[in-house]
Amino acid sequence: MQYRVEELAGATGVTVDTIRFYQGKGLIPPPDRRGRNAIYGADHLARIQQIRSLLSEGFSLAQIGRVPAPGATPPPTYSASTSSDALLHALAEEGSGQRVFTRGELAAQAGVPEDVITAAEAAGLLEPTQRDGVAHYSTVDLEMLQNGLSILGAGLPLNAFLPLAAEHDANIRAVAERGIDLFDDHVRKQAGDGDDPEVVANAFRELLPRLTRLVALHFQRTVVHRAMDRLRAKGEGPALERALAAVEASELEGGWLEGRVKR
Repeated sequence: MQYRVEELAGATGVTVDTIRFYQGKGLIPPPDRRGRNAIYGADHLARIQQIRSLLSEGFSLAQIGRVPAPGATPPPTYSASTSSDALLHALAEEGSGQRVFTRGELAAQAGVPEDVITAAEAAGLLEPTQRDGVAHYSTVDLEMLQNGLSILGAGLPLNAFLPLAAEHDANIRAVAERGIDLFDDHVRKQAGDGDDPEVVANAFRELLPRLTRLVALHFQRTVVHRAMDRLRAKGEGPALERALAAVEASELEGGWLEGRVKR
């Protein structure tokens, strides 16, 4: 079967610009040339269908670029016996947010009763995805749960911490909705092809790490400044000096946030 680029776009459900974008990224091979016409074949169709399927499963374009096209020979960095399924499994394990847990598995990993998972979910600390009617949690959920348990371990009462978490969740959701509106109005709609999913996805991937870092830094700074104000108001000089020294010696551990969104 042979396709012109417009025909291939129609057969795969993507835009012509998306096909050219994939080609520019080296995700699909260049077409054959017949005079001034670019001719695509069944291998291009299969590869684009594979790319779209993997994108829907959460793989990044960088990861997909390492997956052999249907019927292709695996890259030389993998043995000839390496199948696409095995490679996909390795890539999924490589992405820290790719592994999923059921509620029971998450509880076992964190060492807590399932009731704690339910309470954390109600407070907005955890947000599972649904697959075939079953809740699944990511390693990001596990890390958030573990950090929450560490905070409780410092002496905060659970019955006070969970309402505060729920309040924070409600506030952050409201801010996130407004931020998405801004992105939609001033980034997506201003892009040259704002309806192309790849153009939108690339803009989102570019901005999200910076936005996440900005929010994390702002929250840390706000907590530190408010704590400093309280210490000053109480005249606790020695405590203030120790706190300032601790803050100066510490560094916001926000790098993991950027790693989560780059996969």
